[in-house]
This record gives sequence, C-alpha cells and structure tokens, in this order.
Amino acid sequence: MRPFSILMLTLCALILLAGCGPGKGEIDPTADWSVEKFYLEARAELDKGNYLTAIEYYETLESRFPFGKYATQAQIDVAYAYFKFEEPDSAITALDRFIKLHPRHPTVDYAYYLKGLVNFERGGTILDVIVERDLSEFDRNLLLRAYNDFKLLTQRFPSSDYVTDARKRMIFLRNELARADFAVANYYASLGAWVAVTGRTRFILQNYQGTEVIKSTLELQLTAYQTLGLEQLARDTQRIIALNYEKRS
Repeated sequence: MRPFSILMLTLCALILLAGCGPGKGEIDPTADWSVEKFYLEARAELDKGNYLTAIEYYETLESRFPFGKYATQAQIDVAYAYFKFEEPDSAITALDRFIKLHPRHPTVDYAYYLKGLVNFERGGTILDVIVERDLSEFDRNLLLRAYNDFKLLTQRFPSSDYVTDARKRMIFLRNELARADFAVANYYASLGAWVAVTGRTRFILQNYQGTEVIKSTLELQLTAYQTLGLEQLARDTQRIIALNYEKRS
C-alpha cells in the first residue's frame, strides 16, 4: 500500500466515523468507555492490524483523558500504529512530540529507535530493503536521517535493549551511504567532470573507510587523476591500491 497523505488519512477517518460511528440520535458506543477500556480496545485493534481504528481510539483516548499513564502510552503507541499504517510523516511527528514531552520517560529510548526504524523503512518493508531495494539509488538524505537517528540512540542510551539492532542497521546504512556517493562519483565520470570526481572520491575515502566501495573508489580516483594529468596524486593513489589490495590477489 502506498503511503497516504495526512489529508487522506483524515478523510479516511471521517468516512469511517460517518459509516460506522453513531448517526443522528444514536448513542456513541465509546461514550462511557473508561480510559482503561479505550486503551485495551486500541491495543486489540493494533494487534489485529486494524491500524486506522487503533489510531482513532488512541487519539480519542488522549483527547478525553489527556493526563496519566494511558495517555502517555497512547502517544507512543499511536506512532507505531502510524508506522504500520505506512504514514511515516505522521509517525515521526508523533515520536518527536513524545520525545519533547517525555525526555526522561523509561521508554523514550524506544521512541528514538522507532524513529530510526521509520526512516530506515520509509517507502518499503524490511524485506524490500534486504531482498529487492538498492538503497544507494534512493534519496541519500533518507539514508543519512535514519543513520543519525540510530546514532543518537546509541549515544544517549548506550545500555538500551535496542542498541544492538541499531548498530547493525548503522553498519548497513553506512555502506549504503558510501555506495550512494560512489554512484554520484560514477555519474560525474560519465559526464567527464573529473574534478568533481576527485572531490567526491576524496569525500568517500575520508568518511567511509572500511565500507565495500573503497577499492572501487580508489580505482576511480586513480582514473580521474590520470585523466587530469595529476601525476603525483595518481602515483600516490596507485601506491595505496598496491599496498592494500594487489598483494591480496
């Protein structure tokens, strides 16, 4: 399912309310629900995959019972519901709000982790990422945003249960960021923009040591220096390639 806009989500909610909610003269079946009842029903709908109904219940809960543990939990649960409903922007907005309102909450580390996960999976599922999607062809800013979200989690909450998974995702994203920049360098090479190639390859070598594209980056940098007639720089790059790769072949 393609992501709905916030406007479309609102319209869907209105349609749902119009079709299923109390009509004129009818009684609202949730009118007498306690805060506990609201939360349990919202959680049940979330577990069943009825994300739109869960979102409606969580938001109604908070509007009717704005204080207390259930309202606080609803603020982060609704973010997860938005995430599962493929509304990443709404999920991020809800998470930013939770983090701002509850910076010392016991589960705020989860909010940081979920924020990274939303950006990591933006536009597809984790299966798409691993099996089908080449993230290096996507918007580099999305990759960087997810990487920075996970990095913030590891820095602020190094003992969090989510840090191990976050670090694995950071390694994956760092490789994808390097590949994205290498794709740009290759594009510059295809245009004959060799000065731009040297700038981009230097950036990769300075920022992404240990990633999978380093050897290819050095080889492209060597071609750029040779094409530009920068003989000393070409010799230096050739020496680095020889020291690090040729003896291993």
